[in-house]
Amino acid sequence: MAAQSNQSNVTAFTVSDFGRTFAANVGNGSDHGWGNHQLVVGGAVNGATLYGSLPSLVVNGPGDTGLGRWIPGVSVDQYSATLAKWFGVTSTDLNTVFPNLGHFATPNVGFLA
Repeated sequence: MAAQSNQSNVTAFTVSDFGRTFAANVGNGSDHGWGNHQLVVGGAVNGATLYGSLPSLVVNGPGDTGLGRWIPGVSVDQYSATLAKWFGVTSTDLNTVFPNLGHFATPNVGFLA
């Protein structure tokens, strides 16, 4: 991409709002949780920064809804809206594309220039 001067025009990312609970369930595994770690790479990425917050890994601790099912620090809507804005979706259309975006104080997480 650098040889073509396209490094700021290409972004690769992972996306999943699926996670696992910290504590094991009654069986031999863990239950479905919320959120997950995501990766974003490319020339337009404001890197070397953690966006959101890491949970306190204590069952029934801060932000835990039970069994280590933590509330994510960044919603999938915020993450996706940040990417959509970079892809060219207008600010006016973001709330149509992501109807829950209005529930968050910061709709653009800021990881893309």
